[in-house]
Amino acid sequence: MTASRVDDDVSAGAVHAIVLCADDYALHPAVDEAVERLARAGRLSATSCMTTAPQWPAAAARLPALRDRLAVGLHFNLTEGHGGAHAAQPLGTMLRRAYGRQLSEAPMRAAWRTQLDAFERALKTPPDFIDGHQHVHQLPRVRDALLAELQARYAPHERPWVRSTVPAGGLWRKPKAALIALLGGWTATRTLHRAGVATNQGFGGVYGFDAPDAAAYGAHMAQWLPHAAQGSLLMCHPATTAVPGDAIGTQRAVEYAFLASDDFGALLQRTGRRVQQGPQALAAWFGAPPDAA
Repeated sequence: MTASRVDDDVSAGAVHAIVLCADDYALHPAVDEAVERLARAGRLSATSCMTTAPQWPAAAARLPALRDRLAVGLHFNLTEGHGGAHAAQPLGTMLRRAYGRQLSEAPMRAAWRTQLDAFERALKTPPDFIDGHQHVHQLPRVRDALLAELQARYAPHERPWVRSTVPAGGLWRKPKAALIALLGGWTATRTLHRAGVATNQGFGGVYGFDAPDAAAYGAHMAQWLPHAAQGSLLMCHPATTAVPGDAIGTQRAVEYAFLASDDFGALLQRTGRRVQQGPQALAAWFGAPPDAA
């Protein structure tokens, strides 16, 4: 969608509802606090949870109070070790193994089962949706194991929707966004749709985690929003303070500063966008996949 099209939409009074999802809930208390504050302020639609994190059970106990506002999903993790508390491999190693056909479906299936069990044990419900830390859910063998576990675990009408990383609108022209989609995004989306599993309808929020301040991150958001149609998903990674030892720990605080600001509210209004809240509304959007490409 072009900027002029957005201007036309706004002048005509059209408002598109988007899904804004904060990844990495339970990674660190500052991440959890940011998610909870932004949800209460109407600035988040969803959060995806790292059930591998040591503090997951304690963090999960605070989520039921937000369930009328937030869709809550599983953030499947193979690459974050939580300081040695969880077996993990660097993303580069996972990519080489996945595309070198060195991953076996059985251990991947076991990893899915373990993390889904931890989610359901803590929240007493299946996840509303599923995505992956560093998008590992879309990799070869990993996505096959995901589909097998979904089919074995849930009836068709109970299956969570799954994050697609296929870029929204013209965002495929952004090199990093296109690369993520090439590394399994398009293939995984087609595979899921053929199997009757729903996904979001366009993806954004990809950048180099290099915004020096809230205004610079806001400039990225101003580029993403015009491409976000009704039901598109944007990811974010906020924390109320910098997270020590985390690769994007400083950037998390920058994202939070913008998302909590009046400037973000003004940008939403200017671009004719609003943040949808309520898991039932999201489920209605993503309740049936489009025809497979």
